[in-house]
Parts: sequence; structure tokens; C-alpha cells
Amino acid sequence: MRFLIISDIHANLEALDAVLSDAEGQYDQIVCCGDLVGYNPDPAAVLEWTGKHCTAVIRGNHDKAIAGVDSLEWFNPVAQASARWTQQQLSGDQLTYLKNLDKGPLTVEGFEIVHGAPFDEDEYVVTADVAAESFAALHRMVAFFGHSHLQGGFFEKGRRLGQIGRVRAAEPEYAMELDPDTMYMINPGSVGQPRDGDPRAAYVIYEKDMRLVRFRRVEYPIEATCRKIRSAGLPDVLGLRLFHGQ
Repeated sequence: MRFLIISDIHANLEALDAVLSDAEGQYDQIVCCGDLVGYNPDPAAVLEWTGKHCTAVIRGNHDKAIAGVDSLEWFNPVAQASARWTQQQLSGDQLTYLKNLDKGPLTVEGFEIVHGAPFDEDEYVVTADVAAESFAALHRMVAFFGHSHLQGGFFEKGRRLGQIGRVRAAEPEYAMELDPDTMYMINPGSVGQPRDGDPRAAYVIYEKDMRLVRFRRVEYPIEATCRKIRSAGLPDVLGLRLFHGQ
């Protein structure tokens, strides 16, 4: 079984389309680690696609806030503005869909998916200490997570904790074979708003039977997304940051 693993689409339809085109024919199921909406200008289209095509989806912090599960007061002013705009673009059924998304961790075909840390879905897994605490909370050897928008992740073998690499600049892929005696927390990166200095949309192909993870990056027409952001009246910074992968 082959899985397309995505996270943090954030209503960026151009980036999502580029990922689907790049990954075409390489997967059997699609799994999403949350944050379908927020920041970018196509929340309704992204939710329509997600509901039709994803085998498993869990909620992210933006999904919760926009659905009214959590308060917007924890967001910065730009995130608050985009969240309020997004709420006005979604139908009642779409807001209900967001509200009813599963909370991670969720087991899918023998691996787990979570938005942030398995012990706290809103915690960022970016340091060794948080990663170590996360491994202790997992029930499977392989887990995929999002939230940080940073492609890569962590591994743990015995007492050894290490960091996983990501796709290098100007290269499309970084492949990693999984050791059956090692635990992995793998971040596919963000489809719609990368924050690792690489503006290309990020995702993972997980070939479970082959024990192979392929980190991928693909270019998309950022200018088109930015034009939509401006037309929607969303803060300009949301478009500008896409060019820099920040």
C-alpha cells in the first residue's frame, strides 16, 4: 500500500493541485495531518476536495478555531484576520465538517497521524525534548505529523534520538528507508505554507510495504495564489511570505 501524506494545506489550491499532479500514479490512498484551512484564499475548494479524496483526516489548530471549537484569541492578528475571513467563505455544512474532524493521534493502516505532538495536538514538535516525549506517547513505530510546517522529523532507536533530513534546494526528492527497529515521527512539510526556507509545496509518499519514505518538493504558481489573496482583501504578508518559504 502506498500513501500520499500531506499536511497544512491551508487553503492553497494552487499548491495542492501541484502536489496532486506531481504525485499522480504514486499512491493508493491520501492521508492528511490537519490544517486544511486558514491563511490562503481557497478554503471551500480545499474542503470539497478533502471530503471526496482523503481516506483519513485529522484536525489542526486552524481547523478548530475556524470551526469554533477553539478561540481565535490565541492567533496573531494576521491569522485572526484570515480565520474570520475564512469563516465567511464556508457553508454551514463545511463548518460542521471541520468541527467533526477527528482529533489525533489516529491509527491508519498500522501507522499513526497527529497534527502536533501525540500528547498535545497543539504542541510543536521541533526540539529533541518534545520529540522524546512524543515517542513515549506513540503506539506505533511510524507516525506522521504536521503543525510546524517543517519537512523532516525525528527518529528514536534505543536511547539514540536523531533528526531526519529533508529535500535539498533544487532537488525534487529525498528518500529514506525505514529500519524496523527504529521509531519515526515524520513531518511531510506544508503543502500550502512551507516555513523551512523552501517555497516549494511539500509532501511525502509512504510506501509501507517497501518501508520507504520519499520526501518530495514541487514548485507551484505562487503568483496566482498571491493574486487571489489580494483580491480577497487578505493581509498582503500572507502572499509575500509564500515566495520565501516563511
